[in-house]
Amino acid sequence: MTAYEPPGEPGAGPGPARGADPAAYDAVVLAGGAARRLGGTDKPGVRVGGRALLDRVLAACGGARTTVVVAAPRPTARPVTWAREDPPGGGPLAALGAGLRPVTAEHIVVLSADLPFLRERTVERLLGTLRTSGADGVLLTDPDGRDQPLVAAYRTRRLHETLDLLTGRHGGLDGLPLRRLVAELDLTRVPDPVASFDCDTWDDIATARARIREHGHVLDEWISAVKDELGIDLDVDTRALLDLARDAAHGVDRPAAPLTTFLVGYAAARAGGGPEAVAEASRKAAALAARWAEESTAQDPSAASAQPDVAPDATPDTRPDAG
Repeated sequence: MTAYEPPGEPGAGPGPARGADPAAYDAVVLAGGAARRLGGTDKPGVRVGGRALLDRVLAACGGARTTVVVAAPRPTARPVTWAREDPPGGGPLAALGAGLRPVTAEHIVVLSADLPFLRERTVERLLGTLRTSGADGVLLTDPDGRDQPLVAAYRTRRLHETLDLLTGRHGGLDGLPLRRLVAELDLTRVPDPVASFDCDTWDDIATARARIREHGHVLDEWISAVKDELGIDLDVDTRALLDLARDAAHGVDRPAAPLTTFLVGYAAARAGGGPEAVAEASRKAAALAARWAEESTAQDPSAASAQPDVAPDATPDTRPDAG
């Protein structure tokens, strides 16, 4: 690995560009490893909630300007840049060194590919904390307080400098444990027992699969999976759509619920897509469902006026002057 030189200097390699967007970030996802505790199974490809673990992590760092995955190339739900340590199997620090080469943003998130509960909001939290601190990086800790350096955000320059330091000290990065990196950096720690949960064993996989089907998680998980499968990057008011489906089912007919929500989506797409288009189509459909329901329960005014206040006497009037 060649020494890192800041951009703008002679012989400079990849690094943060001057005048770059301070909110921009890059991501490096480490997806190699032997997965010995999974019997050598391709861990990044194991599915949780119908999605490969790697795709779940890629969704969490979807805001990255460049996402580098250090592993042998494979199909992924999002476009990525592939990198590989040489020789393969050199361990996490060697993989990180390879993944840093295409990175140019000032800040970088470094993630393992086995984090089923990582979300974009957690990535943004790490980056936000890093930007407002003077630390070299911000990492999550697990329920036992252990550092998770592969669920973290770092200053790219400091990673380059530290990896160069370790390379010079040990003659390379192959086989070095992550704790060597952690020991050299000034880090801020953020406890998060959920987002830091990683899948090392089949019991961990079973736990993750069970948790996403719990009542409080299953809907969000399903919607996220569908959007990922369809290539949709759209945040909509899920509650409003559920309310619309309920109103259509109760006020019209049960099959009206899925058909109505489908038509709302189609109308929103024709209007250019986006959350505003979905919200407007939902509003119109909900108003129609309300009017439909009102008509089905309202009494016919003409029928009501024809009803006398007192029931008529059924006995025929036989008086001579009866009209």
